[in-house]
Amino acid sequence: MSATAALAVAGCAPSTTDGGDAESDGSTGAAEGGGTARVGIIYSETGALAAYGEQYRQGLEAGLDYATDGTGEVDGTAIELEFRDDAGNPDTAVAAARDLIGQDYQILGGTVVSGIATAMAEQAAQNEVLYISGPAATDAITGVNEFTFRSGRQTYQDVATAGAMLDDSSGKVVVLAQDTAFGQGNLAAVEAVLGAEGAEVASVLVPEDATEFTGFARQVVDEQPDLIFVAWAGATAGNMWTSLSQQDVFDAAPVVTGLADSATFAAYGAAGEQISFLSHYFPGATDNEVNQALVDSVTEAGGTPDLFTVDGFVAGQMIAQAVAEGGDDVDAMIEALEGWEFEGPKGTTTIREGDHALVQDMFTAQLVQDGDAWVPEVIDTVPADEVAPPETAAE
Repeated sequence: MSATAALAVAGCAPSTTDGGDAESDGSTGAAEGGGTARVGIIYSETGALAAYGEQYRQGLEAGLDYATDGTGEVDGTAIELEFRDDAGNPDTAVAAARDLIGQDYQILGGTVVSGIATAMAEQAAQNEVLYISGPAATDAITGVNEFTFRSGRQTYQDVATAGAMLDDSSGKVVVLAQDTAFGQGNLAAVEAVLGAEGAEVASVLVPEDATEFTGFARQVVDEQPDLIFVAWAGATAGNMWTSLSQQDVFDAAPVVTGLADSATFAAYGAAGEQISFLSHYFPGATDNEVNQALVDSVTEAGGTPDLFTVDGFVAGQMIAQAVAEGGDDVDAMIEALEGWEFEGPKGTTTIREGDHALVQDMFTAQLVQDGDAWVPEVIDTVPADEVAPPETAAE
């Protein structure tokens, strides 16, 4: 099942569908008006990450609205979004991508799933279409090929933000994680990022089916860490955080983990006030005109701004920029995005020319109790250049 939404973009759109006597400007690839730019958005409408997919979609629609000044039309030219459900499955996503490419879609976007993003990037290169990945955090997307961009942060930026809380770069970091692909991936990232900067990295890996965490908490304390990095997912999180509190882990060293979406805030319990969170985004993290536009637009549409709303919003800005400057020429769209610096909800944001990394500020935060609810507050803004990943040459 798919839904279609049409929005016009400031500038010009390609004449890939009917509506057009639009002609391409040879110098920029931009059309002079008319026609329709069709964009295929493949995201998790259903599946385990459907809540993240909805955040992304709400942000995307708000971002395109912002990029068009709310007019929905410029010179009779529209951007038309065709939404397809990947259901969290790479095969489903690839089938949708091939179908859209077969219909001459030249721009694809979306997905919160890293495995899907890498598969989509491969399709983009094989078929020479523009692909703008969504919240998927895998570092593998950066520099993978000239056709692939990202509208969110990547794992390196998460871990580097955690490293900003380490007083001594040669200190000891203990990773507490589940012994799963997710946990092992986070351990590998800490080793690659903080270990490369001189930190000693140790780990306490917990079986996924464990329900008692006292012994693991004591192992963390016994390692005498300077920083504790926690990577955890699932229903046992509440018990795990309680065990850390009971075993005085928070007195041993700063405890850092990623701030997830607002639905998870209550799960930390009293430990929430003792954790230092690395944060990609939450609505109160920044105070600027663009972020206010995001919050207002999503709220007025009946949604709730959250962790991955920003990735959709930025994708909307990027799609508008690509179409306005590149028209129906994929090479010109790529050129329009490479090196583009713009004001996003998180402030000044840059698409690095060489490998398409999205260089952006990150945040450290804490949770504070507000009545019966827990709300995040910014501790510090970590400047974009301090957490930018090393450049990777695009293939």
